[in-house]
Amino acid sequence: MSETAPSTQLVRRINARAMLQAMRGAGVLTGTELMAATGLSRATVISICDELVRLGWLRELENQRGAGDYVKGRPARRFVFDDRSAHVLGIDIGAHKITAIVADMAGAARSQVTLPFRADNVPADERADVLDRIAAQALQDAEVDAGTVLAVSVGVAAPVGRDGDVLTAQEFWRSFDVRRIVAERHSWQVLLENDANLAALAERWRGAAQGIDHLVVMLAGDRLGSGVLESGRLLHGQHGGFGELGFLDHLDGVGDTHGIAHYVALWGREALDGGTKTSLRARCGGDGRRLTAEAVFAAAAEGDAVARGILDRVAHRMARVIGSLSTVVNPELVVIAGAVAESAGALIDAIERDLPEFTHTPPRVVASSLGEGIVSLGAVRHALDYVEENALDVYPASLGAAGPKLS
Repeated sequence: MSETAPSTQLVRRINARAMLQAMRGAGVLTGTELMAATGLSRATVISICDELVRLGWLRELENQRGAGDYVKGRPARRFVFDDRSAHVLGIDIGAHKITAIVADMAGAARSQVTLPFRADNVPADERADVLDRIAAQALQDAEVDAGTVLAVSVGVAAPVGRDGDVLTAQEFWRSFDVRRIVAERHSWQVLLENDANLAALAERWRGAAQGIDHLVVMLAGDRLGSGVLESGRLLHGQHGGFGELGFLDHLDGVGDTHGIAHYVALWGREALDGGTKTSLRARCGGDGRRLTAEAVFAAAAEGDAVARGILDRVAHRMARVIGSLSTVVNPELVVIAGAVAESAGALIDAIERDLPEFTHTPPRVVASSLGEGIVSLGAVRHALDYVEENALDVYPASLGAAGPKLS
């Protein structure tokens, strides 16, 4: 039976993506080297290269004898991926700030900008204006024209369905249609994804989870959220709720989805209210309302017994959380990420000590080194994945002087 046109086109899309993945960041490659990297035949490699050159993804260099890819003295055809030909934007909409990263097609960040963001009681148009300002600033800092942006990925603290819509009854998201607003203002392709899912993509791409196929990444600051990869594939569930942790409300010893920073500060304040002798009092000027999680971590590092006890208590709670999730998901690695990650290293030994109490399959646990920009970095990876999957339809040559501009 002969191939149908749709199946032929699908194969070409898959092959084009494989070629771009092989060439990104690899420098100059010959046809023979691309055959080895992709497993494709010579005829397919040359055909796809010619198409990617036409679309603006690749540049063909002048023939050069002795390059190693020739027949009977014919010089090799040599290609290079033009990673500056187009760009993507990765944006993290947090509770109190927005972070945006502009990256080229090799995934290299050209700029990163963070602006404060008031989520509550602010009209949708004003929120959209903040998005405009941060996108404009990031593009200006990167010296990148808005017309070269092929995709924008936005991370949100809510479940996101397979169709890219936020699935929540929160008034904030009902009134703030991020995809529609950004797409209408700039004519960009806008993708939406859960923030913890994007953190998982970032961790596997650039963090401690490189090469790990069975992975959980937990954003664990004020709230707990998780992104789950199984066999290297991000899991969403029927309505985008895979990895949501609402069941913790009913888990003994946990009781809610508040995160590490929340309980470290809360239990520190409770210790002060109880009159306990501790250096924490001096760290907040005697006003428990000013005590931060960072101060408790710092006191523990300097040997304060009360602060150490708080961290041990938090670690035990996190062991319950990770143990319950691991019993269901069975990951090889759990990464604690987000704003608390820099301090969370102090909890790892105690978490791993207590984990066997709550699961028969305890994973390794590490703290992320990607910092607070992990979600926007994952958004970059998400946008790059989209562009690669649609390389024959979304490409640099389609842009230029007539492309979309910032208003």
